[in-house]
Amino acid sequence: MMTQLTTLTEQKVQALEAEFLKQPQANCPVVHRFGPGIYIREVTIGADVFSIGHYQKTTHLNIMLAGRVSMVNEDGSHTELVAPQTFVSGPGRKIGYIAETMIWQNVYATDETDIEKLETMFLDKSITWQENHKNQQLLLNFDHSEDIADYYKAIADCGFDHETVQAQVQNLDDQCALPLGSYKMMVSQSFIEGKGVFATSNIIKNEVIAPARINGLRTPAGRYTNHAKNPNAKMILLDNGNIDLVAIKDISGCCGGDLGEEITIDYRQAVSLAIRRI
Repeated sequence: MMTQLTTLTEQKVQALEAEFLKQPQANCPVVHRFGPGIYIREVTIGADVFSIGHYQKTTHLNIMLAGRVSMVNEDGSHTELVAPQTFVSGPGRKIGYIAETMIWQNVYATDETDIEKLETMFLDKSITWQENHKNQQLLLNFDHSEDIADYYKAIADCGFDHETVQAQVQNLDDQCALPLGSYKMMVSQSFIEGKGVFATSNIIKNEVIAPARINGLRTPAGRYTNHAKNPNAKMILLDNGNIDLVAIKDISGCCGGDLGEEITIDYRQAVSLAIRRI
């Protein structure tokens, strides 16, 4: 069983975390998998990486599908884990050196499928990480003035105004959850407008990101995907009348625990598709 770091060593862990956050961060794509009553958070981390995980709030199942990891124990000793491994661990943080590319799954018993809520339910992200995240977000906060200006132009071209669009976003009558399956995206705060959809794992051109509309109802991908002047995705109308969100270029996922690129579309294209569907 993996040794967990307790709150007695948390100050030392956060000091170590602060130092490592000053270094270049590794790609750590996350895939979210859902089945009946189950959520699997799957992370892949490449070889030659030192990893400090977020604090796990609950006792849960762990499945190590691939890799070799040297875990750091509370007393400073090390325990080597070689895949495949399956075990239950309690609340705490996992720290280790990845010697061979690792695929690790945290398995949780829940019917919840809102990934933003799940992150809050099961993970406690340290103050050190949160402060670094805010600083990184400010550094990466590109000027979206062109996207915002084009958004107003796009909705005007489609015969709408901002108030009408916002009312539709807040309309709960035409929404549904994502169906069970695997997703490389989650909803989070956006610098473009309100909430947006972000890649958590690398997405390749022409890959289906998520259903956007099912039987006339909008999923979170259909509700929260923001507009951009030069988008990286588009809506595709299926033969059955449903609509998928599909990448039109490669989109990068999580790096160092931060979300990847925001997934964006051209609202003109999405509205024209909705009209065709009708």
